[in-house]
Amino acid sequence: NANVGDPSGRNDEGYRAIDLGFDVTFFGNTYSSLYINNNGNLSFGSGISAYEPQGPTGANAPLISAFFGDVDTRGAGSGVVHYQLDTAGQLVVTWDNVGYYDGNDDLLNAFQIVLRGDNFLIPTGEGSIGFFYKNMGWDDTETSDVAAAGFGDGAGNAVVIEGSTEPGLNTALANKSIWFNVNLEPVPPTSAVPEPATWAMMIAGFGLIGVTLRRRRRLTA
Repeated sequence: NANVGDPSGRNDEGYRAIDLGFDVTFFGNTYSSLYINNNGNLSFGSGISAYEPQGPTGANAPLISAFFGDVDTRGAGSGVVHYQLDTAGQLVVTWDNVGYYDGNDDLLNAFQIVLRGDNFLIPTGEGSIGFFYKNMGWDDTETSDVAAAGFGDGAGNAVVIEGSTEPGLNTALANKSIWFNVNLEPVPPTSAVPEPATWAMMIAGFGLIGVTLRRRRRLTA
């Protein structure tokens, strides 16, 4: 688990707990720590080793998912997961050209989550949570042929990107970006929206994700 966030670390289903140093309110609850999960997401309250998305977001803990899929960084050609807390009130987690299960590195995904605290001064045209994508080579692994992107409260209620848990999500997200406000609504783009300066691979020229969001609620008997 400790390998997540270690530049030299490689793992399959690992996760790592970190203290944020700031508060984040998510689905009505406030948190000051979270887990970075190797499989493309952040969670609150517990780490997630699950690798196959189920339902809206596929987790039994509150979840922020840029690309919940079976990430596997053990291949020699795969990058690993990095995180940064250099800017006060902001966490940046980067899945840096990561491979997929089982140790495959012929196709790679590069994506990032930016999470900002409740007191962060949000620049115009940006938001509290950002999803950023570069090359997205895979969603089909040896365990699943879909991935999930969006937010869940751990009890089946979710806000998800259209196309989540459907084949081809990686293609829809490639070279796109989107900001969300505190209500998990997409922020309308401005004429010039700056990208986070902390993206290690210097992404540039991203467009806003050209998809809509939908809210899902799991019905129980």
